[in-house]
This record gives sequence, C-alpha cells and structure tokens, in this order.
Amino acid sequence: MVQKKGQIWIETVIYTLIGLALIGLVLAILTPKIKEFRDRTVIEETLSLLNIFDSKINEVLDAPGNKRKIEMTIDRGTFSVIPLTDTLRFVLEDADIKYSEPGVSIYIGRVNVTTKAVRENYKITLEVYYLHNLTFDGLDLESTDFTSAAIPYQLFVENKGLQNGKYIIDLSEGN
Repeated sequence: MVQKKGQIWIETVIYTLIGLALIGLVLAILTPKIKEFRDRTVIEETLSLLNIFDSKINEVLDAPGNKRKIEMTIDRGTFSVIPLTDTLRFVLEDADIKYSEPGVSIYIGRVNVTTKAVRENYKITLEVYYLHNLTFDGLDLESTDFTSAAIPYQLFVENKGLQNGKYIIDLSEGN
C-alpha cells in the first residue's frame, strides 16, 4: 500500500500537536508545584537566617564592643530591621503557598510566622522581637529595608553596651 505525501504531512502535524499538548499539560500541572517549592525554600532559608541573626545577637551580648558579621542573600521578599519596635521582619508578598493557617500566628522557635490570604495568593510574615534596644547605624529609625539582590548584603551586629537596663544592639551595613 502506498501512502500519499499529504497523509504523511497530516500525521506529522497531528503527532506534533499531540506532543505539544502533552508538554503543555505537564507544564500546567508542574508549574504551580515548582512555585510552591520555591516559596517554601525561601521561607525555610529565611527562618535559618533569622536564627543566625538571633545567635549572633546572643554572641555579642557577652561584652560591649563585640561585633559579628552576617552575610545574607535575599532572592525574594523584603527583610527589614525595625528599631522602633526592636524587630527583625521578613515579608514575602504574593506567595503561592499557604505556610500556616491564614490569620493565625504560630511560633517556630523564636520566629513568629503569620500567613495572610491576599486575593488568590498569600502574604507571609516572619518576625523576631527583641527585649534589647535594636538600632541601625546607631539610630532608632522607623525601618531599614533590604530587597532582593544578586550580591549578598553584609551586616554587622555590635553590642554598644547597656543603657537604661537594656543592651543596645546596633546593626549596620558595610565593611
């Protein structure tokens, strides 16, 4: 039996369309899972970073003048030092994962985790509160924010001594 050229081209086009449809279907199923995995990884890395900050702050409490260096990379989200409330905060907007029950704060170690439903996504906030007086570059600023960057930030944590019964812990950026 002899096949005509037109039939071969039709079969080729049909098989190509079926292959493309299968690839599209696989991508449609896997893309949300990849985004969830990416967001979960960002949150886990941030929890680890906040624990590193906490341990460095505890290390410098040994004596005034102690200073420690922390390198942090931010792939997504915003990391903030908030001296007015003595808080370190990380916020991930438009997350594709519900990390905790929306509207309910949970603690993972010393880190307070809050998930808020925003449209079809979530806003995840991680915070650590301190009883020490946190400053940034020696000032009680409202907030200093760090956003995603290709180059890691270098922050320093320094014990500036006691004042009014509270340790002054200064965070600064740079060398």
